[in-house]
Amino acid sequence: MNIVILERDSVGTDVDVSCYEELGNVVSYANTATASEVRKRVANADIIIVNKAPMNAESLQDAPNLKLICTLATGYDNCDIGYCTQKGIKVANVRGYSTAMVAQHTVALALALSQKLPYYDQYVKSGAYGSQERFSHFSNPFYELDQKTWGIVGMGNIGQRVASIAQALGCRVIFYSITQKSTCTAYEQVDKNTLLAQSDILSLHCPLSSLSFHFIDANALRKMKPTAVLINVARGSVVNSADLCRALEENTIAAAGLDVLEKEPLDDANPLGKIKDSNRLIITPHLAWASVEARNRCVAGVYENIKAFLQGQARNIVNP
Repeated sequence: MNIVILERDSVGTDVDVSCYEELGNVVSYANTATASEVRKRVANADIIIVNKAPMNAESLQDAPNLKLICTLATGYDNCDIGYCTQKGIKVANVRGYSTAMVAQHTVALALALSQKLPYYDQYVKSGAYGSQERFSHFSNPFYELDQKTWGIVGMGNIGQRVASIAQALGCRVIFYSITQKSTCTAYEQVDKNTLLAQSDILSLHCPLSSLSFHFIDANALRKMKPTAVLINVARGSVVNSADLCRALEENTIAAAGLDVLEKEPLDDANPLGKIKDSNRLIITPHLAWASVEARNRCVAGVYENIKAFLQGQARNIVNP
């Protein structure tokens, strides 16, 4: 089997991917971004390992031997599933590899913003703390999470992991199901208006779809508490960037922590890039999934998907 890794560096050069050489003849590229690049590089591929590069009719039309696409991710938004299914190309993703890390990052953002950690860190480092007479400084008020309400959109594996941590911190947990098909009974399911009105922390963990696109917009933000903190570790387009920027500037909500953006990386067209106050907005570069442990699990997951496929088994195939 000819295996082509299109975005080897997407899992980091500190992570070993030599395991794939046990499964076939491997050709590896550090990064592949455009359909024309894909087209040139996969002509002889039986199996493609990819992350964000486009997998569609334009990029795959000259790959007659292609049998399997493996994403180094849970999401497969870059894959035209209809086209792949029509051509008999299976698509496999990796599930659950980043649950612990995404949940950890969610809570880290929530704690940093709710406890005003950027402000207090800068207060000390600026020399202001060293020049004061008192032993303590707390002029920027912060509050406990205990007895607060933590709202969650998307009660899948990550949402449930976040819910358990929030509950351990003393929070009441409520959630909203985008599809209205959640079977989770461990936490209180509410409607959208109730979620927005009652959440002190609101974290987003849903896939991007027509139902979740711009789920958080100006109308939604107006229904939230002025003290609320919004966390988005789902997909950038679940939140309307311009509306969120305006809400932060007008103090409609207290703060936001984002690991995903509508267009990545951040460009000058995104108004959120103009907000430099980390007490109001923290943006991390789509890294919530990327602990060393998670990236190693991701590589191993793709290995197991390919191995199973070669043995005639369907493992994590999204278009059976």
